[in-house]
Amino acid sequence: MKFTLSWLKHHLDTDASVADIAYALTDLGLEVEGIENPIERLADFTIGKVLSAEKHPDADKLKVCQVDTADGPTQIICGAPNARAGITVVIASPGTYVPGIDTTIGVGKIRGIESYGMMCSEREMELSEEHDGIIELPSGEVGDRFTDWLAAHKPEKVDPVIEIAITPNRPDALGVRGVARDLAARGVGTLKPISVDPVSASFKSDMNVSIDDDTLNGCPIFCVRLIKGVKNGPSPDWLQAQLRAIGLRPISFLVDVTNWFTYDLNRPLHVFDADKVNGNLRVHRAAGGETLVALDDKEYRLQAGQMVISDDTGPESIAGVMGGLETGCTEDTVNVFVESAYWDPIQIAYTGRALKINSDARYRFERGVDPAFTPEGLEHAVRMIVDHAGGAASELIQAGDVPDTSRAYKLDAKRVISLVGMDIPEATQRSTLTDLGFRMDGDMAQVPSWRPDVQGEADLVEEVARVASLTKLEGKPLPRIDAGVPKPILTPSQSRQQAARRTAAALGYNECVTYSFIDAEAAKLFGGGDDATMLENPISSEMSHMRPNLLPGLLRAAARNQARGFMDMGLFEVGAGFHGGEPGEQHTLVSGVLIGRTGPKDVHGTSRPVDLYDAKADAEAILTAIGAPAKVQILRGAPDWWHPGRHGKICLGPKKVLGIFGELHPKVLRDMDIKGPAVAFTIWPDEVPVPKKKSATRPALAATDLQAVERDFAFVVDAEVEALALVNAAVGADKALITDVRVFDEFIGGSLGEDKKSLALTVRLQPKDKTLKDADIEAVSAKIVEKVSKATGGVLRA
Repeated sequence: MKFTLSWLKHHLDTDASVADIAYALTDLGLEVEGIENPIERLADFTIGKVLSAEKHPDADKLKVCQVDTADGPTQIICGAPNARAGITVVIASPGTYVPGIDTTIGVGKIRGIESYGMMCSEREMELSEEHDGIIELPSGEVGDRFTDWLAAHKPEKVDPVIEIAITPNRPDALGVRGVARDLAARGVGTLKPISVDPVSASFKSDMNVSIDDDTLNGCPIFCVRLIKGVKNGPSPDWLQAQLRAIGLRPISFLVDVTNWFTYDLNRPLHVFDADKVNGNLRVHRAAGGETLVALDDKEYRLQAGQMVISDDTGPESIAGVMGGLETGCTEDTVNVFVESAYWDPIQIAYTGRALKINSDARYRFERGVDPAFTPEGLEHAVRMIVDHAGGAASELIQAGDVPDTSRAYKLDAKRVISLVGMDIPEATQRSTLTDLGFRMDGDMAQVPSWRPDVQGEADLVEEVARVASLTKLEGKPLPRIDAGVPKPILTPSQSRQQAARRTAAALGYNECVTYSFIDAEAAKLFGGGDDATMLENPISSEMSHMRPNLLPGLLRAAARNQARGFMDMGLFEVGAGFHGGEPGEQHTLVSGVLIGRTGPKDVHGTSRPVDLYDAKADAEAILTAIGAPAKVQILRGAPDWWHPGRHGKICLGPKKVLGIFGELHPKVLRDMDIKGPAVAFTIWPDEVPVPKKKSATRPALAATDLQAVERDFAFVVDAEVEALALVNAAVGADKALITDVRVFDEFIGGSLGEDKKSLALTVRLQPKDKTLKDADIEAVSAKIVEKVSKATGGVLRA
C-alpha cells in the first residue's frame, strides 16, 4: 500500500514529520516497508541564471554558457536547444549525483573547452519524462536550493511516498483514510471530516439492474448511476501526480477516478461505457464455458459458479475482479454507468485464484471492503466525475440491500489492563475506540462496518493495546509463588527420561527418533497390530498402526544401516508405546539394540559377537541412572519376540517388571531383515519406584569398621532348578547380616548322576555392631542350608 504525504494530509490534519509518521505507523501494526523522499536525492541541486550563451567553436549543437551560480560565474557546456541568456535554470555542480543518468558530475572538457557542471532537464532529475530542453524556472534566486523552490511552487514533485505492509486482517488500511484514522487515534493528527454532496438526479434511467437469487450471498448489493454527456480526457495534474507517485499510470479521467477511489477510500469501482451496454445489467453465476476479454486484453474462460456481470448479450465484467474490454471507457466515451457493489471475499478469492487474475479490485474485495459504504462511495465518484468531466446523472439504480454487519462486544476496562499489562485509564480506552470508529453504548462497543476483523472482546483489547503502544510496556519479573528455591521444572518422569538418554549415549548408543506409526506385520511381531491401535487415515500402508514397542522402529533403522554396509551398531530410543487408541493408553519406554560385534577386528582378538550379558549390563546401568533399587530379581517369562532361553526380566517381584534384556527371537530377526547376532533391552522407567526421600542431598555414609566374612556352600539340586532360587533362599536366611550372594561354580555329571547338578554359592556376612564369632557364623550357615533345602530340595554336597 503506497500513498504520498500530501495525500495523507488530505484526510489528516498534522504537522508531524515523515519520520514521526513512519514510526507511528509501524508501532500501530502498519509496518513501513520503505519511504521514497525526492528531497533527499535532489538536495544538492541549486538554482542558477544563464548570463550568456555562445556557440561552441567546434560543435554546431553545443553552446558555451556563462552561468551565475552559488559559486559565482561558472562556465558550463550545454547542448539543450533552449539554452540562452537570461533564463533561470537548475544547476548540478561538480560532485552532484544526477539520478536520471546515474552519473556524478565532474569537471571535464567537451571538444576542448572545460565545463564545470550541468544544467538539468526534468527527466535527468526524474521529475518527469520531459527532456526536450533544460528546466526554465519562472522565478528563483541564484544559489537557492531547487528543492525549496519545488516545495513552494510544485510540492507534488517533492512529495514523499510511504509504503506500508498490510496484514490480511486490516482491510480498512488499504485506503488512505483508514491509515489516517489510525494515526489520528494515536494522536499524530486530527482526522478531517468527510462528506459528499450527492449529485441531484436529472433523469431516470431506462436500464434495470438485477441480482439472481443464487447470487445474493455473493453480491448482496449492487448500485449504478448513469451519467450522460461526460467529456473524457486527461485527469487533473494533482490526480495524475498522486497516481504516478504510487506507481500507477494515468490513463484517462474516467479510469483514473476509479483507481484513485480504490486507494483513497478503499472503494473499488467500475465504469462502463453506457453506449456499449446492451439492455439491462444482471449479476449472476456463470454456467461455465463463457468467455470474456478483460481490460488486460486477455481472454478468460469462466467456470461454473463464478459471479459475472452481464448485459442482454452476454458477460461484460468478471464481478469484483476485472472489467471487460468491450464496455471499457475510451476518449470517445460520453455516457457512462458508474458501478459500486459489495462482493463476498471468499468467492472473489476463489474466482481470482482460478482465473489467475491479480488486480487492485480483487486484492481489496477478497480482504473485505466496507459494505455500508457501497452507496456512499458511488456518490463520491459521481460527484467527482460531474465536477471535472461534466454531464448529468440519473437516479440511483440499486439491486439488493446493504448487508447487516452490526455487532457489539463488551469493553471490560479492568480486563484490558490485566491482559495488556499497562495502566490505561478507562476514559482513554473508550476514547481510543471512539477515534477508531467504534460507537460506545455503555460498556458495549459497536463495531464499525469497515472492521470485519473485529470479532470478539479480545479484538477490542488488541485495538486499545496497539494504539496505546506496546513499546511502553515495562518489563517486570514474574512473582514467585513459593518462597525459597524454585521447584524443579522437570517432572520425575522427564528427569528419568533425560538421565536414560544421557546414560545410553555415554554407553556408546546412537539415539534414534522413529515414527510412532508402523506397519501391521511389524506391530503383530511385537504384540500389537489390533484394531484398537489401527489408524483411520494412515499416511501410507507402511504406517497403519500405532507402535506397541520401540524395538520395531529401531530394528527397521538397523536394517537400513546394514543395507548400506554398517553391520555393527548400537541404537536406542526413548518414547511412547501404545497399547490402545484412547488417551492415556500409552506407556513410556527406553529401548536399545546391539547388533553385530563389540568392535572392529584386531590383532589381539578382543572383538566378539554381542551377547545377552552386554544388554544386561547396559540395562542395569540405565536403571541405576534413573534411580532403580540395587537389589532386583532376574526372572524368565518374557513375550514371544525374545529368545525363549536367552533373556531375563529385571523385576522387583513377580508382578513388578522394570525391564527385559536378552537376545531377540531368530524369527523376528529374519522378518525384520537383521543380519548377525542382535541383543536388546526394554525398560519401563515409570515402573521404577519413586524414592520416599526426595531430598537432593546424599545420605550419610554408613561405614563399618568390622570385618566381613565369606562362606562357600555347594548344593546338589535337580538339573531343572534355577540358580536364582538358591540365591533368593540364601538371602532370606538373614536379611540384616547377609549382604551378597553369588553363584561361582556349576558342576554337572560325574558322580552326581543324571538329572542332578551342583551349584556353589559364596555368601558374604557383614556385621554391624560386633565381630562375628564361630558360633554366630555356624548359626547363620545352618539357616542358609535349611532355607535352600526347603526352597529347592537341594542337599549340602559332601
